[in-house]
Amino acid sequence: MSQMSQSEYSRFMKALESWNEKYDLDVCMIKEPFHSPGYHTTLKGGFVHPTRESLTYAVALLDSNIEEYRLRAIDILKKVISLQDKEPGSPTYGIWSWFYEEPLDKMFPPDWNWANFCGKELLQVALDHFDKLPEALREEIKNSIYYACHSIIRRNVGPSYTNIAIMGAYVTLLSGELFGWEDIFNYGKDLLTRIYKYTQYHGNFTEYNSPTYTMVAIEDISRIILHIKDSECISMAEYLNDIAWKCVALHFHPPTGQWSGPHSRCYNNLQGIVFWSRIYLATNGRVRLLEEKELYSDINWHRIKMRCPDKYMDYFLHLNESREVREIFYKGDEELSPEIRAIIGNPSSPTLVATTYLSPFYCTGSFYKTDFWNQRRGLIGYWGDREKPGYFQLKCLHDGYDYSSGLFHSVHLKNGILGIINFATDYGDTHISLDKVRDATIKAEDLRLRLEFGGYTGDTNLSKYSKLKDTFIIQRDGVTVALRILSASFGRYPLRLEIGEDERNKWCDLVFYSGEETSICFRELEKALAVIAIYISEDEISDIINKLLDIEVFNDEKFVTAKWKLDNNLLEIRADAKPDSVDRLLKDSKGFINGLPVEEGVD
Repeated sequence: MSQMSQSEYSRFMKALESWNEKYDLDVCMIKEPFHSPGYHTTLKGGFVHPTRESLTYAVALLDSNIEEYRLRAIDILKKVISLQDKEPGSPTYGIWSWFYEEPLDKMFPPDWNWANFCGKELLQVALDHFDKLPEALREEIKNSIYYACHSIIRRNVGPSYTNIAIMGAYVTLLSGELFGWEDIFNYGKDLLTRIYKYTQYHGNFTEYNSPTYTMVAIEDISRIILHIKDSECISMAEYLNDIAWKCVALHFHPPTGQWSGPHSRCYNNLQGIVFWSRIYLATNGRVRLLEEKELYSDINWHRIKMRCPDKYMDYFLHLNESREVREIFYKGDEELSPEIRAIIGNPSSPTLVATTYLSPFYCTGSFYKTDFWNQRRGLIGYWGDREKPGYFQLKCLHDGYDYSSGLFHSVHLKNGILGIINFATDYGDTHISLDKVRDATIKAEDLRLRLEFGGYTGDTNLSKYSKLKDTFIIQRDGVTVALRILSASFGRYPLRLEIGEDERNKWCDLVFYSGEETSICFRELEKALAVIAIYISEDEISDIINKLLDIEVFNDEKFVTAKWKLDNNLLEIRADAKPDSVDRLLKDSKGFINGLPVEEGVD
């Protein structure tokens, strides 16, 4: 580990002090309020002792070079290592549970990624602090890393599982070099080579444009460049670093300071000081979205020397004119790994296309084919400024929670989006794979499509919106977002529109059903869909409404088709009107821009 600068050490110690408050002396682990993404764990609340975070804390304690903290780190390492499954015949061999309170056999299901995450932290100890530890503990750590490596190798994730594959390559490469484990090193190099070739072929990470997981990937790519000695591995990692930062740079929106969509996986719609601090540090302060005294730092950031290539600096500094990004991030003709097939949510593996439009006043992004999983941002935009950013997002809600079996098919050209929403009969409910819809039927008190406005909404004005095919208008700072529902049907259920707001958000809803709990069998619905158009502009409202009038919708026995003549261009989208399997719906939908299929019109 390189020596920390004075400012780095000051930020590090400030972060460490806040972590010290979470230390539980009785258990020898970090203690914090329970939180989770809603799967893997069966716990519901209270306080928990997390394994991964406790190891991260132990590394930081050793990095502090304070004797009291060294002794505390020893206690933590002993405790967390004792929680690893060390039985080679066990299906969870080499991994940890998320929490001390919930052993592996109580998780639903266990998370095999913890071999990667926890193994990575133990390697930081082996790399820099073995001389500070008792010999017996050094041997325990070495063995624990060995077990984690064999879990990674046995699982053998594919290169499409971007962040976990890269992390697995780092753990096995460094373990092999540190301890002379040739077979483990060779596995790591083979995995990194597969990631490199896969990314070269597809041109992007399959976990595309993820504010969370693109950064996780960059962290571990940076560790490979910093820690691995093999020159071929370093060269491949530098290529992957370029791909990752290109994605971040192309989607950065300087006026709002936001990471433009669409996002394959996202946990928070709005970015802020943490993201801006990463950019500041990765550009050596050349991109100053905040002052040095305002920089955030966590207890492990001094170990992660992220570096943004110079050629991408300008994207973070200026947006003098509008630009469009349209990319294929998965070509659709290669088998996805089981893990990413679940995360991406497309078992038929169609060509995956993303479009982003960045204006000096707003930005918007959408996927060509996607779902409404809670982590997905299939259509999202940002407006406002860095001090008061706002977002607008299209959602499908089942009893108030994102409904994964709603599917969105769209064509997107500059500031116009034409889309169709339909429903899968065999996909997920709250999660795309962990709680599949059974017999095409859900119990519901409410099911609706929502255009949600969040973040800063203090000066956003909603229009009065009464009829189904009227144009819904919302304005802020001279920018208008206009929504028109062109056609909608949900079997025998009557549809209605609702405009609402609370202390956090404002919204316009198309209500498919709301009332007493009932069983909705999608297979029995003759038609279940919505056709929408969205246009964002600084133009006069009358001109915007006129833009949305030149759209035609056609129905036949199987498909609904919409065509939009927009500024001398023709946008066309076709999708199934009746619910069907997710595989069939994704295969059937087709989009065209000026007669050219969306996936063929990419530079």
